Amino acid sequence: MEGIQAFDIAVLNGLREAVCSPFLDAPMRLLSLLGDKGFLWIAIGIILLLVRSRRRWGVLVLAALALNAIWCNLLLKPLLDRARPYEVLGFDILVAPLADGSFPSGHTSASFAAAAVLYAMDRRLGIVAYIVAVWMGLSRLYLGVHFPTDVLFGALLGWVAAQVVLWAVKKTNAGKNKTV
Repeated sequence: MEGIQAFDIAVLNGLREAVCSPFLDAPMRLLSLLGDKGFLWIAIGIILLLVRSRRRWGVLVLAALALNAIWCNLLLKPLLDRARPYEVLGFDILVAPLADGSFPSGHTSASFAAAAVLYAMDRRLGIVAYIVAVWMGLSRLYLGVHFPTDVLFGALLGWVAAQVVLWAVKKTNAGKNKTV
């Protein structure tokens, strides 16, 4: 665990030294704000629900987000309760201090859960969603509220949640000759 922590600290410090600037502060805060409580992705799921031809996509996005929230926010974060980088390293942060644990990144996991479903539904839309998801994860590093392994595991966790939802739908529809 000490090796992982040393890696995280080295990468995070290097990233913040190389990239942080007043020019990027506001865009990174805004991007991170859009991910609070999965807002952006839940909104996309709801919008898709309202479009008759995309209703199925909305259901799948929201299902992946729900499964991811259970795993990430209800199970792993409280169980592991990892300290946040600003608590460990004394960073000044551009957002309000957070009450929950750092591992895994909920912003990143929700982003990758939604992006993976959207990619399965429509590759072009999914690529755009993945780009936003990557930037969402980077914003969390930039702001000093997550370590790199929090973000990497969050991305994997979100992707897995989406794959489980997509697999379950395929299994359920296997006898009905429907595809996802």
